[in-house]
Amino acid sequence: MKYLKPKILTFAVLTVLIIGSCTLPNREVQYDSKHILVNQVGYPTTGNKTGLSKIAAGDFRLVDENGQVVFEGKAKEARYWDLSGDTVSALDFSAFENEGRYRLCAGGDCSSLFSIGTQLYRPLADAALKSYYYARCGQEIPPQYGGRWIRKAGHPDTAVFVHASAADANHPEGTTIASPGGWYDAGDYGKYIVNSSITTWTLLKSLDANAEVHNNQDLTIPESGNDLPDILDETLVNLRWMMTMQDPHDGGVYHKLTTKGFDDFILPEQTDKPRYVVQKSTAAALDFAATLAYGSRIVGTYGNPELAGEMKQVALNAWQWSLENPEVFYEQPEDISTGAYPDTTLTDERFWAASELYLATGEERFKTALEQSYIKPVTPKWDVVQALGVISLITSDQKDAFGGIRADFIDYTEGMLARQSESPYLISMEAFAWGSNSDVGNDGMLKIIAYDLTGDQRYLRAAQNDLDYLLGRNTTGYCFVTGFGSQSPLKPHNRIMAADGIEAPIPGYIAGGPNTIVPNDCEPEIVDRSTFPAASYADVQCSYSTNETAINWNAPLVFLTSGLLRTEGQD
Repeated sequence: MKYLKPKILTFAVLTVLIIGSCTLPNREVQYDSKHILVNQVGYPTTGNKTGLSKIAAGDFRLVDENGQVVFEGKAKEARYWDLSGDTVSALDFSAFENEGRYRLCAGGDCSSLFSIGTQLYRPLADAALKSYYYARCGQEIPPQYGGRWIRKAGHPDTAVFVHASAADANHPEGTTIASPGGWYDAGDYGKYIVNSSITTWTLLKSLDANAEVHNNQDLTIPESGNDLPDILDETLVNLRWMMTMQDPHDGGVYHKLTTKGFDDFILPEQTDKPRYVVQKSTAAALDFAATLAYGSRIVGTYGNPELAGEMKQVALNAWQWSLENPEVFYEQPEDISTGAYPDTTLTDERFWAASELYLATGEERFKTALEQSYIKPVTPKWDVVQALGVISLITSDQKDAFGGIRADFIDYTEGMLARQSESPYLISMEAFAWGSNSDVGNDGMLKIIAYDLTGDQRYLRAAQNDLDYLLGRNTTGYCFVTGFGSQSPLKPHNRIMAADGIEAPIPGYIAGGPNTIVPNDCEPEIVDRSTFPAASYADVQCSYSTNETAINWNAPLVFLTSGLLRTEGQD
């Protein structure tokens, strides 16, 4: 690989194109080719920079906006991936560190333009976090905060009915409670405790780990300019809603707040279906306890001891309810058809809750409980949460007492690096679940935390690879975040964006991503999905299994982009 003295390479219809020593007769240069995959936002000046070529390539070139060749290199060996059904070669231009706008070219095809520079991910980090403002329930989004994406308030949730599954002597069926605020969970208008919990924890952890980034953010939300960072203001919107979902009489937590069926694709203010709190569950109580306990620690460090104390108490109340009701699993009532979020394996939730309560209270009973329910960490999902407790323990002031747990965490992240080295697409995943993009984001989050624990720069390089994948270096050729890159989702499965009358989607939302879990969510005449899981994605509104948005999918994107901003230049 070497830098080249500038020379002109004209991008036009050519009879003969000479690239290095290869002559390609009768071939046109393909602009923005889906065969050359790059991070469409760009790469930091320092650190690893890698593209992928789907076509046979020996040499490759990096060219600037004017067509001048500024760097050349040799493609690495082509590798087939059975999850994507294609073969790719890595194009490594990490040694090139000049800021600017460039294309990556191989075999006569060239990528879309992308940037090399410093702090490139700041607009992305801001937009990913501001997505939560646009998802606020019961709040108007006026132009001074929402720009083009304005709407009226809907779902005040000040009189929510108690569903039969949630009724008891204190709240008979049909009585009402107030549960305003929070965020719409996904493309629908429901609010779900178990999914809210991992989301809220991840945002709080990003504030904790990436404080220098978040303390300097100005998202232009109503709370901007007060004494708190915007990420904490935004997260408090949801924490305060979560607290309304606890029954003050017994400490139990309602599983979700929802209509009986999904609303049509209309704006929030146009909906008129009754809304209900549905069944208390042990999973909801434990997730609530963990999140509010962690929230109490974060809020306490930002000068609100009264709220911190209230959060800790409601977390303790939820924990006590879970002890008295250890296996109340959520069962979807016959008249409810919205998201169930069922979970019948609760050891991980108990470990997470006990870990957070131990750190919040220092009480030995919680240390005993976490030791009894410990499970080795894996990449977190809404229903697999032990890694959250692990991260809290090994990054806390009590970390020296948990050396074995730390070793398990590092072992898992080492395994992720090994899997990434074997992956043609340079990611750690070996399967594509629903919401696969959040799995990539959560992998990246774990790698950044591993870097913070060890100082090993391999983890930073691996986390950069995860973001590269999300921003376009994947087999679909999509930058999966709305409003960013040269090809990003235009038709998310999201009721607000579908109904607001604005062609451009709200920026900063990540699509769920490829999978074959539900291959026929759209009619075959609308879209013919690939049978390969890594390629099975459709940018159409009906594809709820690949193109929906969700709060828990955006949270690791917030952490990953913020973490890479914080550590930029440390590689």
